[in-house]
Amino acid sequence: MQPSEMVMNPKQVFLSVLIFGVAGLLLFMYLQVWIEEQHTGWEPVNYLQPIPRIMTREQIQGHITNQNLKFHITEDPKGKKENLLLNSERPMRVLTKTSHSQGEDRVLGKTTGPPTIKLIAKHQGTRTVFKKFSEMKWPLDIHPLNKSLIKDNKWKETDVAQEKRRSFLQESCKKYGGVSRPQSHLFHMVSRIYVEDKHKILYCEVPKAGCSNWKRILMVLSGLASSAYNISHDAVHYGKHLKKLDSFDLKGIYTRLNTYTKAVFVRDPMERLVSAFRDKFEHPNSYYHPVFGKAIIKKYRPNACEEALNNGSGVKFKEFVHYLLDSHRPVGMDIHWEKVSKLCYPCLINYDFVGKFETLEEDANYFLQLIGAPKELKFPNFKDRHSSDERTNAQVVRQYLKDLTRTERQLIYDFYDLDYLMFNYTTPFL
Repeated sequence: MQPSEMVMNPKQVFLSVLIFGVAGLLLFMYLQVWIEEQHTGWEPVNYLQPIPRIMTREQIQGHITNQNLKFHITEDPKGKKENLLLNSERPMRVLTKTSHSQGEDRVLGKTTGPPTIKLIAKHQGTRTVFKKFSEMKWPLDIHPLNKSLIKDNKWKETDVAQEKRRSFLQESCKKYGGVSRPQSHLFHMVSRIYVEDKHKILYCEVPKAGCSNWKRILMVLSGLASSAYNISHDAVHYGKHLKKLDSFDLKGIYTRLNTYTKAVFVRDPMERLVSAFRDKFEHPNSYYHPVFGKAIIKKYRPNACEEALNNGSGVKFKEFVHYLLDSHRPVGMDIHWEKVSKLCYPCLINYDFVGKFETLEEDANYFLQLIGAPKELKFPNFKDRHSSDERTNAQVVRQYLKDLTRTERQLIYDFYDLDYLMFNYTTPFL
């Protein structure tokens, strides 16, 4: 063969490149579909990543219109009363699909066939999700509590207090809630809600407000344990024995939200904050010290020693508060000090029962009567961890607030002001 015959003409070069390009594109699409099929859960991405800049309402709506599988939740460093619950013109935390699913897989559209067909079906399934989500009536209707199982007059005062709380929450949401339709993704909104199907209960977890013992109660009610006193802390928090509402499909979520008894237990925001700090930073912790502690000390402690920078232990309350109030905090928020308004969405999900940590046992045992729990089942009163420590109360909180300026104390209140307003807590010690 002559050398001149070995040279490809431009048409042959173009066809070769085109063929390889199409083959590469098809391979990429196939791999993308395969990877997506392996990842069926919705969870936050790494909280250590920087928080994205502010997105406008139009940009968010654009994401929804284009069926973008990523979604956003508001992250407000200082709660203001106008449109506090779901103000979309604030910094956002991006959530995306990951491989860590909880419970049943959520499949938007099961199909078979070539990758291109699967991709089209996925987009159609996502479009259906957002259409149903946007058409859903918000907030959900609140139902009168079924009190037919209450035979004892001793619950009369508890019942009166309960009705006042529900009414107060509704009025506060009308006044301060701002919007009637959610901007957050449905699966995220219900991701903190635990499901007990046997007694038809939905419980929204608020850390540092009795949640460990409530999970124990749910495990007993569902038949997973015979006694709440025999369940370890690790089994409660890491055993994954309980279902969460976001593990169901759309129909399962809507049905349970509209027919099950929904409960949330809250706590004075300042007490909850101090309790979280004491638990996570004043005791050895293999997660919070290296992840949060190191970042907090590095940013908020001038001339920090090498040991503190390396292990992250010894964070001071004042440093922790500076992190909390910083709109450019070095690490993201954590559920232990996140606002209840962003954990449980009480202005969009009308809770049938609003319990308080300050009257925890009384409220919890009344609730167990309402849902027909076994008579012998009582809410446990033991301290889940660090049992030798004094419980965080108003007196303990005062000691921690002494290290803060009046401005810093006011800013903490501003940060949690919607929680104070919705659940009728008095102004803290400013």
